[in-house]
Amino acid sequence: MRETSSQMRKGTVELAILTLLARRDYYGGELVNALAEYHGLDSSSGTVYPILKRLAKARHLSTRWEESPAGPPRKYYTLTDSGRKHLHSLTANWHALQAALNAILSKD
Repeated sequence: MRETSSQMRKGTVELAILTLLARRDYYGGELVNALAEYHGLDSSSGTVYPILKRLAKARHLSTRWEESPAGPPRKYYTLTDSGRKHLHSLTANWHALQAALNAILSKD
């Protein structure tokens, strides 16, 4: 059961990351903190960074380095046009899945 829950969470965390990045650019640690604000989406850097790496490799994200006011430079992630299309697709799939599950769960 725990493995199934983990797989479900990874998909929702990816959707959450893309949604946050559609609003503005983030660096990795900042995304981890932003997700922690939402119960159930809080994720470790060990979960977030592999998702970011995979999304960047698929060209859904671009990256840039910026100097930090304190500490080492930070790698910022930006949603690309491909990433926006991917987000749109995932969002549509999420809504369809949510509607189907709600219909099943609401039946006696």
